[in-house]
Amino acid sequence: MRSGSKNSTGSSSGRVQLDRGGFVQSKASAEEIVAALQLEPNQTCGFVRVTYVSGLAVEANVLAPPFEAERAVGSALYFLVTPQAPVKLHRIMNDQLYHYYQGEALELLLLHDDGRSERLVIGPDILGGEQVQFLIPGGTFHTARVRGGSGWFLGGSTEWPGVVPLDVELGDVDELAASHPEVAEEIRKFSVAV
Repeated sequence: MRSGSKNSTGSSSGRVQLDRGGFVQSKASAEEIVAALQLEPNQTCGFVRVTYVSGLAVEANVLAPPFEAERAVGSALYFLVTPQAPVKLHRIMNDQLYHYYQGEALELLLLHDDGRSERLVIGPDILGGEQVQFLIPGGTFHTARVRGGSGWFLGGSTEWPGVVPLDVELGDVDELAASHPEVAEEIRKFSVAV
């Protein structure tokens, strides 16, 4: 390839390639992605940068609890997960939509209030059953890790209404294992990486 020419993905840097699902993948390290996107360590989701907070607000006492304070209509963020910086067991009160962008797939474990649990994979292999978007209902405890235990996952989360710090609650591993006995071992395995 000549200097300055573009490869098959349209990149002139040579730092991207197509993965098994046809998605463009970066050859960059997690550290390079964190720096390029200006991500910061986060208490629940590896590395994060809020990219959007709606300028539209819902007035106080219009929405039902726990959203009675005035708040933005929606918000969005990037998040990067590594084996050393997984998605810790937590919930937010808001509905949130996870999006896959690049990297390895993300194994997601959801713990519903009624005792049900759900496992799925957010990633590029659509024909293999992975999902590129997934809605996590507000108030659902969840945790996630990079599938295969190496590499990194870059995704996004869009939330309605917009998230404020009071919306976030860290989960108690022992309590949730007791209320979800069929996946108690999995809850503990996901939490070991934390």
